[in-house]
Amino acid sequence: MSGTRRRGWLDTTPLLHQERSSHYPDRISVEMATAAAPLRSIFLGVDVGTGSARAGLFDENGKLLGSSTSPIQIWKDGNCVEQSSTDIWHAICAAVKTACSIAEVSAEEVAGLGFAATCSLVAVDADGSPVTVSWSGDTRRNIIVWMDHRAVNQAERINARDSPVLQYCGGALSPEMQPPKLLWVKENLQESWSMAFRWMDLSDWLSYRATGDDTRSLCTTVCKWTYLGHAHMDQVDEKDSRDMEACGWDDEFWEEIGLGDLVDGHHAKIGRSVAFPGHSLGSGLTPAAAKELGLVAGTPVGSSLIDAHAGGVGVIESVPLSDSEKDDDDAICRRMVLVCGTSTCHMAVSPDKLFIPGVWGPFWSAMVPQFWLTEGGQSATGALLDYVVENHVASPHLANRAASLGVSVFEVLNKLLESTMHEMKAPFLAALTEDLHVLPDFHGNRSPIADPRAKGMVSGLTLETSEKQLALVYLATVQGIAYGTRHIVEHCNAHGHKIDTLLACGGLSKNSLYIQEHADAIGCQIILPRENESVLLGAAILGAVAAKKYPTVIEGMKALNAPGQVIHPSKDPKVKKYHDAKYRVFRDLYEQQLSHRSIMSDALS
Repeated sequence: MSGTRRRGWLDTTPLLHQERSSHYPDRISVEMATAAAPLRSIFLGVDVGTGSARAGLFDENGKLLGSSTSPIQIWKDGNCVEQSSTDIWHAICAAVKTACSIAEVSAEEVAGLGFAATCSLVAVDADGSPVTVSWSGDTRRNIIVWMDHRAVNQAERINARDSPVLQYCGGALSPEMQPPKLLWVKENLQESWSMAFRWMDLSDWLSYRATGDDTRSLCTTVCKWTYLGHAHMDQVDEKDSRDMEACGWDDEFWEEIGLGDLVDGHHAKIGRSVAFPGHSLGSGLTPAAAKELGLVAGTPVGSSLIDAHAGGVGVIESVPLSDSEKDDDDAICRRMVLVCGTSTCHMAVSPDKLFIPGVWGPFWSAMVPQFWLTEGGQSATGALLDYVVENHVASPHLANRAASLGVSVFEVLNKLLESTMHEMKAPFLAALTEDLHVLPDFHGNRSPIADPRAKGMVSGLTLETSEKQLALVYLATVQGIAYGTRHIVEHCNAHGHKIDTLLACGGLSKNSLYIQEHADAIGCQIILPRENESVLLGAAILGAVAAKKYPTVIEGMKALNAPGQVIHPSKDPKVKKYHDAKYRVFRDLYEQQLSHRSIMSDALS
């Protein structure tokens, strides 16, 4: 291995001062437009989720002008979940072109763009071609998806070493983070390990594919790679944004876990330079990428964010401005953002670093610059509701009924619960599940227990197979997810946070029952943003900052975030008493599981 090894980071590490030469023609200027119709400044956000790539265009008021979605392929085989970077790029190109057409936005009007994506791991060779990460050897499958749990054993071995960097990950790495996955590839796919020239988080790869700039985001490297972002505290002046030498890697950590070869070449394979989110990368879009996307070469591209973190940027300032908060700089620190999709991420920021067992972070400047990020999460929420509904015997009939009505199955279930409440003369809707309880850890517990081996549990099943029974299981599952969020909020507040307001975005936030049950179960008001597509808006804010429309991400957030509906918890004391009781059952289910696990382990020892 080459280079001097270092523990943590050094305050004396300088910025990279190389000047970048422009290889592309200047952007078309406003002066070239007619005086009567100057070009608008439109910001493009791209988000790659688990099942689709989306593009959205926003004006200077943060209003969504148009969006489009393209499906992406996914391969699942047990704990292994894989995707293709080539397929994802093609889906992005299709979504961007369609969104521009729908919004009637010309390529010249797109002033800047940003990418957000799941924290999936991409492998490419020296030419940028895919390197397989699959047992199948299929070269298309060069992405280990975020939810892949093949590296549980590797994560446990890494955590057993108790490296100092782990204190910035809640005390332990999750198998969903990148070091365990990298170790799995090295131990199981030697040829792929030798061929890989770059290992990248998906959102960083998208920025690289668009600009040719290999600079990594502080968001991805800090949150998923154990990079110590606070190495750059003295380089936080976003007005002079530039890429920075990656001085936050802990070389001894990588050597201790058996991945010391990734330190070679000044960490060339995992990131030689990093930048704050929104930093303008390279010389903007390359001519090739611009042609594929239907945009203009040189369009500024901001350093990326993980999708949940983009949701945080797109929503955390979406609050009604009360007189008491106008001069309250700490108000943002009393909020938690729930980014609710396939999984749910719980994002809160603090001016001080708070070490919270079982909760990821503290991550410096990983979402909001200069703030420490705490990141809780539930690995399966939307995915769990889909699983519960689709695997019930009544599901086909329910799906047909929903299709005939032109609504989602969840809308049908919500209405069925309302009618059941009246039919059974229940005092309130939540009371329908007094005998039915769900522990929602069907894909392990990410926070605050941090137990990837945790399992889901259902207490109270009968031989009933009707749609009504499916509705009750659905409601109990929603409540179990809400109690999981309550557990995270209480745990964070017990370790220094003062969270009293929740903001929600993502697909599940459009489900009124889901949001109301959360408000009632947790006892907090929940604010929804004016624009539903908060992740796309967060990505677009990166583009606006890269285009110098706003000097900082914070200024972009304040300008483009806007509040929508506010959901308040029930004022009925009986509802609170009921949820408090079910929450105690929820907590007890996991304790029972641990007891059962111990009993069976003893039997097999």
